[in-house]
Amino acid sequence: MEKQELIREGTAKKIYSTDNSDILILSYKDDISADKENRKDSFPGKGIIDNRISNRLFKVLEQKGLPTDFIEEISPSETAVKNSEMIPLNVIVRNYSAGSFSRNMKVAEGTKLICPTVEFTRKDRLSGDPMINGYYSLALGIATEEEIEKITRYALKINTILTEFFSGIGIDLIDFKMEFGRCKKDLILSDEISPDTARLWDKQTHEKLDRDRFRKNLGNVADAYREVLVRMGLRED
Repeated sequence: MEKQELIREGTAKKIYSTDNSDILILSYKDDISADKENRKDSFPGKGIIDNRISNRLFKVLEQKGLPTDFIEEISPSETAVKNSEMIPLNVIVRNYSAGSFSRNMKVAEGTKLICPTVEFTRKDRLSGDPMINGYYSLALGIATEEEIEKITRYALKINTILTEFFSGIGIDLIDFKMEFGRCKKDLILSDEISPDTARLWDKQTHEKLDRDRFRKNLGNVADAYREVLVRMGLRED
């Protein structure tokens, strides 16, 4: 497998084609951003941390029967993944009130929800990733009714598995974002799950161990990311 052309680049990753049309390479960057404030920074090792955390979580989900795009980790900051047609939806599961949910619903941050919520936003940075529902998704041709039902079912199952996983290492899974793709007619979990895309709080102290440390100017961003890595039994080297 040989890395070829850069297909696209986002804030946190570059995506390359390979000599196999069924396989892409995700290359994680050390950059970090707070999109709403249009702030960017970086710290050494971030790409490795996100890559290894996401890969471990995807392996855990695969072992529980959830299909993902993960193939293999090919370097500390790069992973080979299945080439899938990405569905332009951000799928967010919330277990506690935080972020936009707290602001929009006027609920104190950290309030445990009676049950998990699933919400969709349309992937459209220029429009601010607006929230949409299943009917909008159908009307705009973003996903089929069967896909929306399956995404919702997968999202809740993933939440159950990851909530238990993180609880076992002393972390509360507050909320997290997922993306899904179509791969040979199958729906699979794609992209990443990491401190960049999930809110992770220490169970005892409620210390934030995720990107909110950067968004809220709390400091010790690198230390927080590394704390999650260490608790998962992973290393940077």
